[in-house]
Amino acid sequence: MNKWKQRAGAILSVAALLIFGMRVDGADAAGSASGTASSAISSTATQGNSSGAQNGAQGSGAAQPVVTTTAKSAVLAEQSTGRILYENNPHEKMYPASISKIMTELLVLEAIESGKLHFTDKISVSAHASSMGGSDIWLEPGEVMSVQDLFKAMVVNSANDAAVALGEKVAGSDPAFVNLMNQKAKQLGMNDTNFVNATGLDADNNLTSAYDVMLMSRELLKHQEIFNYTTIWMDSLRGGKTALFNTNRLIRFYQGANGLKTGSTGKAGYCLSGTAMRDGMQLIAVVMNCPALQDRFTSASALLDYGFANWSRVTPKKLSKPLYVNVLHGASEKVEAVADGSPSVVIEKGKEGSIQQKVSVAPNVMAPVVKGQVLGQVTFWIDGQNAGNVPLRAKQDVGKLTFGGAFGRIFSAISQ
Repeated sequence: MNKWKQRAGAILSVAALLIFGMRVDGADAAGSASGTASSAISSTATQGNSSGAQNGAQGSGAAQPVVTTTAKSAVLAEQSTGRILYENNPHEKMYPASISKIMTELLVLEAIESGKLHFTDKISVSAHASSMGGSDIWLEPGEVMSVQDLFKAMVVNSANDAAVALGEKVAGSDPAFVNLMNQKAKQLGMNDTNFVNATGLDADNNLTSAYDVMLMSRELLKHQEIFNYTTIWMDSLRGGKTALFNTNRLIRFYQGANGLKTGSTGKAGYCLSGTAMRDGMQLIAVVMNCPALQDRFTSASALLDYGFANWSRVTPKKLSKPLYVNVLHGASEKVEAVADGSPSVVIEKGKEGSIQQKVSVAPNVMAPVVKGQVLGQVTFWIDGQNAGNVPLRAKQDVGKLTFGGAFGRIFSAISQ
């Protein structure tokens, strides 16, 4: 390993942080220190290119806010429901820069949670991975490092070489991992996205959109393990010889910030998927193609400020009585339909008392019934608009009625 190269890189990183408050790399950059930006938002309607939200994420009749931002596109969403609170050019295809590492991180965590990979596993770095350049930790061919350290380097320092090394370990090769990235993108409904690499370095047809970044950010946030890394401000590797600095300035300067990923290249501009949690509500603010480094932080902060100031996540009252569905030819005549988890909705503050529930459930279902089978749904309405849906599922299995069971049922009816 070239120790001089490591030390020189570490010294330069520290010097840049102390003198300029930033570090700039080929596929990423961290901005200068900033306080919580004041929200530059008014309640007048957005003109021009803001499109409607999908999957029941439409606003509750309120005018689309205007956000003073230099981002070419932006999306603000609540994580648990996916409700869109603000959008501007959400589906315009753009270069992703290191924001594409959100998908790399997601696939690595899924491999770990499935048992295919472990944080304690060791990886021998390939010559290909070590050649990435840009934002990296100066991995040498043949160097051995744990999955955990490589993952930390990718999340905190946006290391391109670590991202490729992890991708090769998960899928066997860099191209095979990129194929997995695109498969996962399709599963998540990321229709504006085509990944060409695991790093986000500029390449032809390596494209995504603010809306798609929100989708994969939302999926990644379902894995609580990610917060152990996205909230690190400073750390080190190789026994303290390699310094790590978080490229996301929000982590230090925005209240409740817990992620997620920065990105910048010549073609992508400055990008950020910024996430924060306050009062039990997790928001995702995606800004793409900002012209200046600091703009991505002030723009994302303004979106988050708007979300926390004007929206809240509430859990509606539970259904007043149990719901049952008749089971045709079943061992039991009925099965209880229960709400899927603790349903919640995101509504404008001040309208918490205006939530209405509409229950739709099948009158009957044919046996056999499998526990968890969807039998209906509860729809939440605010001011006449759909604010979200929660499935109603079978509480238990119900098998088919056997001959003996039928005979017993007949005998019981006669005996009454």
